[in-house]
Amino acid sequence: MTHATEPTHRLVSTQAGRIHLVEQGSGPLVLLVHGFPESWYSWRHQLPALAAAGYRAVAIDVRGYGRSSKPAAPEAYRLTELVEDNVSVVRALGEESAVVVGHDWGSPIASTSGLLRPEVFRAVGMLSVPYTPRGGPRPTELFAHMGGGEDEFYISYFQEPGRAEAEIEPDVRGWLAAFYRALSAGTMPGPGDPAPYLVSPGSTLRDRCPDGPPPAWLGEAELDFYAGEFERTGLTGALNRYRNMDRDWTDLAAHDGAPLTQPSLFAGGALDVTMTWLADAVKAFPVTLPGLVSSHLLDDCGHWIQQERPEETNRLLIDWLAELPA
Repeated sequence: MTHATEPTHRLVSTQAGRIHLVEQGSGPLVLLVHGFPESWYSWRHQLPALAAAGYRAVAIDVRGYGRSSKPAAPEAYRLTELVEDNVSVVRALGEESAVVVGHDWGSPIASTSGLLRPEVFRAVGMLSVPYTPRGGPRPTELFAHMGGGEDEFYISYFQEPGRAEAEIEPDVRGWLAAFYRALSAGTMPGPGDPAPYLVSPGSTLRDRCPDGPPPAWLGEAELDFYAGEFERTGLTGALNRYRNMDRDWTDLAAHDGAPLTQPSLFAGGALDVTMTWLADAVKAFPVTLPGLVSSHLLDDCGHWIQQERPEETNRLLIDWLAELPA
């Protein structure tokens, strides 16, 4: 074991400007990529644990978030651009290669990084969102059919510029608390309750999120941090990720159905609705992830796996990392 150093904040240059990162520890590089609506801070429990286990753990603010650059053009948030940000971070840190781990949107960012730049990303960990190769219908066509009757699927709702911003930005803190609550074990809606990922005509996404106390993992200090970040930056950079799904589908046409061959890990929460939507993707792992080392579903866990169950997530990551070729 190496002694875990204190976390250090840095800004590194990329083709779009800068990426803010927080690093802790020394050893093989592990790049941590967050999802929506989060931040480097969502890896606060993993940074010291990975550092103590002998790794150089680096959590970034994805382009559009926190102190990282926020290009104005919506198309600047396509996956191919975010992959190059990850490559730039590895190079700026003086490294040749890294293990990349992503949660939520960070998972496809991580897997696409491994797919497009296998010489840089030698292993890929995915949390909450399983690897799903490019294929099938154009995403906007697919999501148009995922509503319930007149209801609209949340991804379609997020894809219209300005629409979700108008809902969220008047009360960022309240909206985040409701969104986190809706996807957390112990506070998510029960069977028969309105689905929090659908938007009824004339209403908002938050209208379907449950009221009540925050989930156990989300204290006042944590919520204050997230709210402060998005009150400062706004939500457009984060939401622009959703607005590039058709561009990603076009950009990755040459990789249709392509497997991810590096050593990989998947872990999700058994109560996460994503596991229902993407159950077929998990079943396809023997074909799509031929290098899969381990796959885990944590009982009584929702979507925010590394924050809801930090100790178990840390153990899974460290055990997997220990099995990787040097």
